[in-house]
Amino acid sequence: MAKVSIENIRKQFGAAVAVSDFSLEIGEGELVAFLGPSGCGKTTTLRMIAGFIAPTAGRIRIGETDVTRLPVHKRDTGMVFQRYALFPHMTVAENVAFGLEMHKIPKADRDGKIRRVLDMVRMSELRDRYPRQLSGGQQQRVAIARALAIEPKVFLLDEPLSNLDAKLRVEVREEIRSLQQRLGLTTIFVTHDQEEALAIADRMAIMHDGIVQQVGAPDTLYERPANLFVADFLGKMNVFKGQGAADNVFQTEAGQRIAAPGGAGATHVGVRPERVCLREQPSGGNALAGVVESSLYLGSVLEVRVQLEGGNRMISQVVNGGARQARPAPGARVYACFEPDDCVAFTQ
Repeated sequence: MAKVSIENIRKQFGAAVAVSDFSLEIGEGELVAFLGPSGCGKTTTLRMIAGFIAPTAGRIRIGETDVTRLPVHKRDTGMVFQRYALFPHMTVAENVAFGLEMHKIPKADRDGKIRRVLDMVRMSELRDRYPRQLSGGQQQRVAIARALAIEPKVFLLDEPLSNLDAKLRVEVREEIRSLQQRLGLTTIFVTHDQEEALAIADRMAIMHDGIVQQVGAPDTLYERPANLFVADFLGKMNVFKGQGAADNVFQTEAGQRIAAPGGAGATHVGVRPERVCLREQPSGGNALAGVVESSLYLGSVLEVRVQLEGGNRMISQVVNGGARQARPAPGARVYACFEPDDCVAFTQ
């Protein structure tokens, strides 16, 4: 394993800037997720690290080696692609062996490495099957084994779970995280799925329009997003537009007053739906009167939409209590209650 240093890299395709001034230090054995919507530059950044795309400017180091201009096979990276990229005419074992051959691993050493990585991903019994005989999850495990067989210093994954169904995505992501921690692999994981990144990353780098918006631990980014894009992209957030005052009271455009620490000079204040409780009487630091518009059943949670007096809507998410819990009826008068410390103030 090795640390990865990304220093002010930039990538332009003609006049279009795909990645702008990206800098990040990734520690040895750390798993960092590049997260963002389609077209934000996360895959382009990963491919520059892998060597498939040359940066327009900037520098990339793996360990102490400057790899900015090195070819792919000299970078000590193993990459798992979104569509697996398995050779259909090769068996599982032959697909894994291919990477070893390209790295000129002696034939006498290959069988042991193949057995080891196929054991890791629980594919030993299927080593003689062809990709067409495997499920999507099994194909993904083969792709992971092939990348790990060369014992890379850095493990790169480009949306590796996007072609799997929801249940299998959870299973495979847990296997990837377990393998990464057991092997101590420095790993970069590209995804557009917020839950995926929150579940497995040590840190996340959230990107938008080729620019890194915020880097940090998952709980930090979720609880204290740096701007409205991060707040909205990582889950849901109730956002109020208005003006913050020096006394930490935020006045919304609709006339509501919200106690929000750090709100002086803020242009927006947000609060996560799961921090909003619906009461018959006002309680807590903030209580905004309103009327229930709808109640959505989402399995483990109920999502209640409230039309506030004077304008604005709020969403409250509460754990589904089953038959013991009455679902708020449309038209019911309620107070949306939340604590000042659960508010996040934004100036952008």
